[in-house]
Amino acid sequence: MAGDELVAIYDPHARAVGAATRADVRSRGLWHAAAVVLVRSGDGESVYVHRRTDTKDVYPSALDCWAGGVIAAGESPHECAARELGEELGIRGVTPRPLFTWTFTAGTVRCHNFTYEVRWDGPVVHQPEEVADGWWTPLPALRSRLTADDGTFVPDGRLGALEWFRRYA
Repeated sequence: MAGDELVAIYDPHARAVGAATRADVRSRGLWHAAAVVLVRSGDGESVYVHRRTDTKDVYPSALDCWAGGVIAAGESPHECAARELGEELGIRGVTPRPLFTWTFTAGTVRCHNFTYEVRWDGPVVHQPEEVADGWWTPLPALRSRLTADDGTFVPDGRLGALEWFRRYA
């Protein structure tokens, strides 16, 4: 079960310091980390946006422009980024390029997000348990939608993408 999965525990300074179950991380509000990957088209003009399945336990049916997930116990952020990219979108054979790390806190959620980027023009194959649908979105349209904050994007993904726009676009 997902709640029994061992995930890496981090300190407030984004250093791995141990492990706990995913359920314990959520119930106790422990610091943890995620690796997230922005998938851009080969020409860099579009980003792959996907809709989460309605069965996801966190932010079901919400839109996201990052492929990624919680870093497992004993896993590096880079390993997690490559694994999640392959699992969620079927993208393999590319090396995620590290960008920046930022912290998301909301209620009891305290997460360091290690961000990465890839360029990809190949096929995208959704993991049916995680991704319901997806499409390419031009950068100006994505920025406009994220800035408007219509509530359709996952909150942490939205803030991370706005930070990406601030730094790189």
